[in-house]
Amino acid sequence: QVQLVESGGGLVQAGGSLRLSCAASGRTYAMGWFRQAPGKEREFVASITRSGTSTFYGDSVKGRFTISRDNAKNTVYLQMNSLKPEDTAVYYCASSVTYNRILVSSREYDYWGQGTQVTVSS
Repeated sequence: QVQLVESGGGLVQAGGSLRLSCAASGRTYAMGWFRQAPGKEREFVASITRSGTSTFYGDSVKGRFTISRDNAKNTVYLQMNSLKPEDTAVYYCASSVTYNRILVSSREYDYWGQGTQVTVSS
């Protein structure tokens, strides 16, 4: 069992930046970030392999968000720049203890964090 704890969410003005962190209680392979806005389905944001050499992003965040990880700290990060009001959502961290490749589908992840709210004001 792996527990994931997100932090770093908050309120920011459009054009601003936030950095989310997700600390895992144990070793994980692929990790990812998803988000869910009110009334919408959960959306893939980014994924990273264990080595960090492979990353992949959803089209809506490509070029603005960066996923990274520090395996010594069992932590994955999401640096979010040039934030837009449409980025407002609850952001969830996810981890896989099964696959070490880019994972886009939420069904392929084994564990999830509780979520952290990101609100971008216009």
